[in-house]
Amino acid sequence: MNRLFGAKNTAPKPTLNSAISNVDTHVESLDVKLAKLTAELTTYQQRMSKMRDGPGKSALKQKALKILQRRKMIESQRDQLQQQSWNMEQANMMTDNLKNVMTTVDVMKDTNKNLKKQYGKIDIDKIERMQDEMQDLMEMGNDIQESMSRSYDVPEDVDEAELDAELEALGEEADFESSLGVGLGREGAEGMPGFMVDEVPQFVDEPPQQGKVKEAAG
Repeated sequence: MNRLFGAKNTAPKPTLNSAISNVDTHVESLDVKLAKLTAELTTYQQRMSKMRDGPGKSALKQKALKILQRRKMIESQRDQLQQQSWNMEQANMMTDNLKNVMTTVDVMKDTNKNLKKQYGKIDIDKIERMQDEMQDLMEMGNDIQESMSRSYDVPEDVDEAELDAELEALGEEADFESSLGVGLGREGAEGMPGFMVDEVPQFVDEPPQQGKVKEAAG
């Protein structure tokens, strides 16, 4: 069967990058040939510049003409291959861009799907109710703070007559304390106070002498 229909080709299919590489390699080989032909033309030109017109110069001119024709043919072939390479490079760039676009689209689809799945679990009504409850709790806390900071039974108005009476009472109290202070001073000058004369602390071995107590009191 293989003899009739041929064997199945198992070789890998060429890719765009491999095709571009092959074309570029061919273009490089043509550049080498063109450089060689240009060098030959330069040699013929130098030889003919030193020769006089005649059969020898005409023969060299014919050879140079054939080399020039060959070089033009190779240049045309090289230009075509370079254009092919450029077209394949553009196609390759478009392919890469398309792959990037498809990858981006796939990622966006997955992201959109995940976002819908996540947002689908959120109940906006529950969030609104939670916000309302938080606002009510904040207002309740403010009311509690205001209630706790309230003052108790503090008179707001005090008239001038009450103020004058209070000041007069304070003045009389001060005068009374001053008079008590003067009386105590006289008692100390005349003699020993009763609490110091009648009672002697138990930790004192001997009672104080009368003269020394008077000196201390003076």
